[in-house]
Amino acid sequence: MTTLFKILSFWPLGVLHAMGWVMGWVAFMFSGVYRRRFLDNVQQARLLARQWLPAVGAAGKLVSELPRLWLGRSVPVQWQGAQHVDTALAHGKGVVFLTPHVGCFEVAATAYAQRYGQHGHPVTVLFRPPRQPWLAPLVIASRIRPGLNTAPTNLAGVKQLIKALKKGDCVAVLPDQVPPLGQGLWLPFFGKDAYTMTLSARLALQTGACVLLTWGERLSWGRGYVVHVQPLDAALSSDLSTATAQVNQAMEHLIMQAPQQYLWGYARYKMPRENP
Repeated sequence: MTTLFKILSFWPLGVLHAMGWVMGWVAFMFSGVYRRRFLDNVQQARLLARQWLPAVGAAGKLVSELPRLWLGRSVPVQWQGAQHVDTALAHGKGVVFLTPHVGCFEVAATAYAQRYGQHGHPVTVLFRPPRQPWLAPLVIASRIRPGLNTAPTNLAGVKQLIKALKKGDCVAVLPDQVPPLGQGLWLPFFGKDAYTMTLSARLALQTGACVLLTWGERLSWGRGYVVHVQPLDAALSSDLSTATAQVNQAMEHLIMQAPQQYLWGYARYKMPRENP
């Protein structure tokens, strides 16, 4: 499988995306569990068919583009809102990047590392090695980049994130990811309670870091990506529950900017697991 990844890393991005589109529709058609969860989620968000149908193929592209992003030559990346990053870094109290499962969240962190991280303000991301033994070396290698650091998904990793922010550096979090039991709150997400991590809000409240919303738009026909950056509409509340609810609302707003690229098949409303 590693050899296959290396071969695919040389393929044009457009070809990989075309292959991924097929993969996405095959999974949707032949996996009843996945399809029902996907449809339940888009119904919960009250989407029209034209808004969610492209997301079926986009889910496959999320997988098929990985060989190129991890092992291949660099891909074209544009920026919209980079001035918000410049302003936040100048603030000197660190930056918390919040990225939902929309578009290509892999490219957002690597693009930041290339543009900013190599020049004094690296970004640290939480990282849990994959369970598949063959995949672990590939994922670990993809995380070893100048300007990009990783932190384990445990208390030591959280301390590492806080330390980075206090140095004026950056961290990136996927706040729509279901955390382990005891590390979240049940709060509305598209009108339905979902177990929501408090980490993203706690990082900002404890350190005074700037909070920026970001996502990597996947352009059509393999033309590359656009990293979008925008600030929160309002400052986070000092109350943790209210601040976490604000993060959920911000993620909803961001997702609805590009529902065609959100991972609607993600089990957002599942019960949290016990922390091992």
